[in-house]
Amino acid sequence: MPEISRFFGIVIYMYFDDHAPPHFHAKYNDENVVIGIDDFEVLEGKMRSRGLKLVLEWAALHQEELREAWKEASEFRTPRKIEPLR
Repeated sequence: MPEISRFFGIVIYMYFDDHAPPHFHAKYNDENVVIGIDDFEVLEGKMRSRGLKLVLEWAALHQEELREAWKEASEFRTPRKIEPLR
C-alpha cells in the first residue's frame, strides 16, 4: 500500500489493483476512511470532522494527481508522491 502523501498526522495511501470506484485511503490516528476521487464521497469508515475537512481540502487541490495515482496503482506501478497540505 504505497503512501502518496502525509500532512498534519494524516497519511494518504492507495492499494495496488484496488476495486472500483477510484478512491484513496486516509488514516488519522486510529480513524480510517476511504474517499472517492471523483466526488470526494466517504465510501467507508469514519473520521472526526477536523481530520476529514483537511483530507477533503487536500483532495480538492489534487484531484487530477489522485486520478493519475489511481491509474498507476491499478497498473501495479508505484504512484508518485503528491504534495502535502500546508
